[in-house]
Amino acid sequence: MRVLVVGSGGREHALCWAIRQSPLCQRLFCAPGNAGIAVEALCVPIAVTEHKKLVAFAQDAAIDLVVVGPESPLINGLADQMAAAGIRCFGPSAQAAFLEGSKGFMKDLLVRYGIPTAEYGRFRTPATAKAFIRAWDRPIVVKADGLAAGKGVRLCRTLAEAELAIDTVMVQRAFGSAGDAVVVEALLEGEEISFFALVDGIEALPLTGVQDHKALREGDRGPNTGGMGAYSPPTVLTPVLERDIMTRIILPTVRGMADVGRPFRGVLFAGVILTDDGPRVLEFNVRFGDPECQALIMRLQSDLLQILLSVCDGRLSSVAIDWYEHAALTVVMAARGYPGPFSRGSEIRGLERVMDLPDVKVFHGGTRQDATGRFFSDGGRVLGITATGPTVAEAQARAYAIVQKIDWPEGFYRRDIGWRTVRHSGTTRALQDSP
Repeated sequence: MRVLVVGSGGREHALCWAIRQSPLCQRLFCAPGNAGIAVEALCVPIAVTEHKKLVAFAQDAAIDLVVVGPESPLINGLADQMAAAGIRCFGPSAQAAFLEGSKGFMKDLLVRYGIPTAEYGRFRTPATAKAFIRAWDRPIVVKADGLAAGKGVRLCRTLAEAELAIDTVMVQRAFGSAGDAVVVEALLEGEEISFFALVDGIEALPLTGVQDHKALREGDRGPNTGGMGAYSPPTVLTPVLERDIMTRIILPTVRGMADVGRPFRGVLFAGVILTDDGPRVLEFNVRFGDPECQALIMRLQSDLLQILLSVCDGRLSSVAIDWYEHAALTVVMAARGYPGPFSRGSEIRGLERVMDLPDVKVFHGGTRQDATGRFFSDGGRVLGITATGPTVAEAQARAYAIVQKIDWPEGFYRRDIGWRTVRHSGTTRALQDSP
């Protein structure tokens, strides 16, 4: 098969790495890709926003399957355009991708179909949102309704924090049109996990769980980012809990989306919080997470390309997915200043020393390479150092050992990825200060 992956981040590098290993994969392309992805696939200089060019390339290159990595092209209809051109595409339609495109739509769907989530209100003006939070008088979460690259969420424990969050989103327009509306919901307490399931419109098959680290600094402090690291499996995800999430969250959502005329096909990513009253949905995403995908892929034993095809062809009920027993952990190295303004173009040295080490894979999220082979930063989250081990603690130790071999003074990272699991083992790096 000839396969095209759309995207340029660490998630897409992980997908390309896994797809390339399939005996079905004859030729692999990535648009636009990055310097690390170029090792796995032929990079094509077409941006994810250039849908007509992507469709034309897929036709000219006789692509058999398109795999869309990021959410924005899905929400803007790339899967529909590929289907209209007769090209098989892994990823939901624009109608189905609205589940991530509007947090208000998502919350309304959850309530309509009795899927557990936090109490909420949705508002289109700052005045009505502020009136609601003043009357509610409780810790809340303020969310930009649209896409904000994982940064449009503010946890607020005081009225002043909540009003500032609403002004940031709706008045200062920190996230552009994503802040045309906000969702205000009760702040739930508990441990969070990312839960992934494959959906072919009718059937749903669980993948596995990952624990992400959204906050910028150690101990889950600081502003939200797109994700500073992840590990799998989280110890809290027991077989009983997995069945509960599938029964109470995933399957009712799949049925609800079909019922409202938006059948979902692709990977459904549920952000779930484990409260004293059971699991509740914080958010839905309509694609693999980043950096969750990197840790997940390193544990996948089955042929990823075969799995993606089964979703596209409606054959999910015949699929069995095998996982390696080992744990996997990803440490994100980001450019100083992220998630705010950051500089591009600083040189990253030492990558050649870690490229072929066993049990380790460095996934590139934002890099470029010059004619002499030197690597340079070209994004906010730049590298995802991913290691495996018999336990999360051992995977953590291996990942951080690799981080120390990379010479990039302009980068930084959290030193406590995986801390919830390894804090009991005596080997955690939690709460140390980042460089």
